[in-house]
Amino acid sequence: MTRIDLAGLTARPAQVWGGIRLVPLVREEPVEWLRLHREVYGGYGAGAVGVGPRTEYVSYIPHGFVADWSGDTGRTGGSAAYGTQFGDGAEPPACVPVRRHHRMAKGERGGKRLRFLPLHLALEGYLALHFGGPSVVWDEWSQQAVRQGLSPRAEAAYAGWQVRGLGEALRVFEIHPGQCGVLVYAADALAAAFLVPHPDDYRALHPTLIEDLYGETVHQYALYGAPVPEFTARIRDTGHLRGLADLRAAARAQERSWTESHDTLMARDLLGTSYAFERVRRAGPYELYRFLPPFVHNAGQEQHIGEVITDHKGRAVYLKSFRLSDKQIRRGYLLRRLADCDWHLGRTAEALGTGYEELVTRIRAAGFASLLNAHTVSQRVREGRGS
Repeated sequence: MTRIDLAGLTARPAQVWGGIRLVPLVREEPVEWLRLHREVYGGYGAGAVGVGPRTEYVSYIPHGFVADWSGDTGRTGGSAAYGTQFGDGAEPPACVPVRRHHRMAKGERGGKRLRFLPLHLALEGYLALHFGGPSVVWDEWSQQAVRQGLSPRAEAAYAGWQVRGLGEALRVFEIHPGQCGVLVYAADALAAAFLVPHPDDYRALHPTLIEDLYGETVHQYALYGAPVPEFTARIRDTGHLRGLADLRAAARAQERSWTESHDTLMARDLLGTSYAFERVRRAGPYELYRFLPPFVHNAGQEQHIGEVITDHKGRAVYLKSFRLSDKQIRRGYLLRRLADCDWHLGRTAEALGTGYEELVTRIRAAGFASLLNAHTVSQRVREGRGS
């Protein structure tokens, strides 16, 4: 378990559009030897990735990212630009092609490049959370749970263009000099973090935020939340401002105050949480991880899944996060506690400080009712025992 290290990055004053707040992240020195390119997949294709024996992860994939540390900062073969099609009677393709990717992350060009699918690494990790189901076959679990585990397992998400106000906010957003990332807030709740190694990469990849995935909570906050206040620097003239130099120093003090309050308050849950990191691939001097939160059952606490590329000092040079909804957090928390107790319902109920019947209700509310042996569970509820 460790935290996300954003050393070398500074949060600049936010820009606001309605209920959307965008906080730019500026890097002191760009990462010159790691560049991130965009790889666009043609058509309206979906992607299928084999994740195990007779098991595939299927998702719509608008684009992939290519991490390149070969020293060639050009875009040759590394990316393409979306085009615009004009013409009368233009129709989409008659079929929906399925693009097969052998891995979520795959090395290319003799180990000098790494192609991966943004956010899908993180989502695969969450969907596979105890995917195999019960590790011990207790009487309460059905044959489906034993044979198929948590299958099928699906999670809902919204595309960025479905999040109210996000498209306009990204369109009018002014990119800061040296900006390498952004934190996206909806109704001042952190929706997502996006970080790249170099300012040129950010300028090229800024539009991809509208195609990213966002959770149910983010969609609801943007739809029902009220407009948020803009950052306003208030400089009081106490008689010490005697020229432009004093005024500039006072303005910079206001910026530092904003940065400190943002990091310790608004981004506290993202930066202060200890995550479980799983290394996906080593990419030259860099390492690609996906991370999961501790699934602490604490109402109101933000919890994110995501992926990160770190340098040899553990500092994040690439980051993309997805905020889980309260329901997704509860589901992950429940699965973790069941697994910790070897999927024994009686011991799990005792560990949670609740009754057997209430635990069964929680399992059903989490969408796992089909995994239970209804007859055995009902009998034990009537008998008032959980063992």
